[in-house]
Amino acid sequence: MGEEERYDFVIVGGGPNGVTLAAYLAKCGASVCVLEERPEAGGAVENTQPIAGVHINPHAIMLYGGAAPGFDQLELWKYGFRMSSPNQMGDIMADVDRGVATTGGMAPISQKDQMGYAKLSGLLGQPTFTRELLRATFWCPPHPPEVEVTIDNIPYMQVYKQRQPDVWTEELLDMDMFDLMDEYLESEPFKVQWAVVAWYSGAAGHWKGVAIPAWCSMVALVIYSRMSVPRSGMHDYFHAVMRCALAHGAVIRTCCPVDEIILNDGTAVGVRLRDNATLGEKKIWAKKAVVSAIDVRQTFNKLIGPQHVDRGLLQKVNDISLKGGSIYVAHLYTRERLRPKRPWAKMMAGPYPLDSREIYYEHATDVDGKRGNPTVPPGRALWLTTPYERFASTDPQVTRHEGYVMSPIYFLVPPPEYHVDGPDAINKWKDGMNAYVIKGMSEVYENLNSDNIIHLWANSPYDSEFRNTGLIGGTYYGTRHCADQWAENRPIPELARYRTPIDGLYLCNQTACHPGGLFLMAIPYNLMHILIEDGLVEPGDWWYPSPWYIPERGKISAIPGK
Repeated sequence: MGEEERYDFVIVGGGPNGVTLAAYLAKCGASVCVLEERPEAGGAVENTQPIAGVHINPHAIMLYGGAAPGFDQLELWKYGFRMSSPNQMGDIMADVDRGVATTGGMAPISQKDQMGYAKLSGLLGQPTFTRELLRATFWCPPHPPEVEVTIDNIPYMQVYKQRQPDVWTEELLDMDMFDLMDEYLESEPFKVQWAVVAWYSGAAGHWKGVAIPAWCSMVALVIYSRMSVPRSGMHDYFHAVMRCALAHGAVIRTCCPVDEIILNDGTAVGVRLRDNATLGEKKIWAKKAVVSAIDVRQTFNKLIGPQHVDRGLLQKVNDISLKGGSIYVAHLYTRERLRPKRPWAKMMAGPYPLDSREIYYEHATDVDGKRGNPTVPPGRALWLTTPYERFASTDPQVTRHEGYVMSPIYFLVPPPEYHVDGPDAINKWKDGMNAYVIKGMSEVYENLNSDNIIHLWANSPYDSEFRNTGLIGGTYYGTRHCADQWAENRPIPELARYRTPIDGLYLCNQTACHPGGLFLMAIPYNLMHILIEDGLVEPGDWWYPSPWYIPERGKISAIPGK
C-alpha cells in the first residue's frame, strides 16, 4: 500500500453492517475500502474458541435476517452461504406439544393461542404474508422529513390493512405488546414467553407504541430462524457476505483502527488511521462518501470531534437512551448434556420462568428501575437459552473427546453505563453473577452441578462493549426501540435517514440507524435507498427498493426507471 489510497467509499467498521454495505456498493461497481479495528471482521456475529475444540458464540447466534432482500440481491449462495433445513411445521407442532416453561412445569398452549399467533404473524393469509410484514417493519427506510407519518403510510399498518384487515385498527399504534396479546391470545405463560423473546430481540413487550415492531422482532426469530439456520452458525453467514464483498472488488483491512474522519470545508473526504494500525498512520481518501459503521457516539465525539459538530446535535447524540437493558452472556461446557427435571422433561431451551407478567415486570424493574445487580430471587429470575439441537451433527460445537456446550445463555441486566455502582460493577461481581445464573437454571436442570461443569465462561455487557466497540451498552440491538426511537426518530430525527449534517458522511450502525442490530442486512439495504437518492451509486437490474419506500422531494428516486 502506498502512503495514500483513494476509493469511492471508505467504510469505518467491519461488522455485518459495514461489510454488507461494502458488498452492495461493490456490486454496483464502486470502489470500496472497509477498515476494521480488530484482527478479524464480523462484529457481533463472531464465534471463538475459549479452549481448543470448543466453539462458543459470545453475542448473536440466531439469524433474524431470513426475510432480508439481501439474500437474493447479493446472491449469497454463490459465496458459500448454506442453511440447515429443519422441519419448520414439525418444529412448530412440537413446540405446541411441549408447552411453555413455568415454575410448575410445562403450561399448555391453547387453540386460541395458536390461532392468534398465526393471525398476527401473517400465517393465515392466502398466501401467507409473514415475509411481507417483516420487510415492511424492518427492511424499509424511514419516510422523508417532509412526509407526515400517519396511520395510512406506516408500512406495517398498510400490510395489515391490505392482508389482514380485521387486525388493522388505529389503536395498534398506542399499544404495547401485552395489550396486543391480550386481544388475540389466551394463556398468560404463552404471552409472557413472547414478551421475553421480544425484549431480548430489541423492542420490549412493555414499551408503549411499538406493539407490532415488538411482535415482529419475535417473529423474525421464532419463524425465520427455523427456516434459515446458517450452517456452522452466524459467523459462517458473515463469511459469505465478506466473500461477496471481496468477489466484487471491495478491500477489507483488519487491524486498521481509524483515528479521525477527515473534513475539508465541512465535508467528509477520508480518514486517518491510528498510529498503531498495521498500515501505520496513513490517510485513505473517499471520492464520494465516508460511512461510519461504528456507534454514533464514537463517530461524533472521537472520529469527527466536538469542534466540528453543532453542540445541540452532539448533546442529543450523547443523551441517546440505552434504557432497555443489556445482556449478560454465559456459556456452559459440561460432561453430560443438561437434563431437565421431570416437570420440564419436554423443555428444549428457555425462556424460563413464564408464569405471569408479574415475574416479567419484576425483572424489568431490576433492569430499568433499580439498575443494579439482580435482586429477583434466582428461582424467579428470567433467563433464555439456545437448544443443543441448534447445530447439526455435521457442525458440532465440541470436537474434543468429551463434553457438550450450551451457548449462549442470556440474562438481561442494566447497560454498564447505567449501573448504579459503575460500568464495571457486574465484572467485579462476576463470580456471584455466574453463581446466580447457575442457581436459577438449577431449578430446571437436575445435573447442573460442579461434578458436571467443566468450564463456565461469561461475557458481561462491559466485556462485550470493550471487546466489540460497535456494541454501545454492551448489546447488539443498541438503543431502545420504543415509540420515540422508532424509524423516523432513530436515534434522533436529524440522523433518521442515515445522513448526517456533515456532507459526505453517512451512518450504518445499529446504534444510529433504523431498525437496529439484529435484523441483518436491513440497515445497508435501507441506506442504499439514500445513497441512490444522493446520486452516489447506481445499482444494476438486481436491485429493487422497498415497496413502501417514499422518495425524498428533489432527490433521485431509488425506484428503477423513475
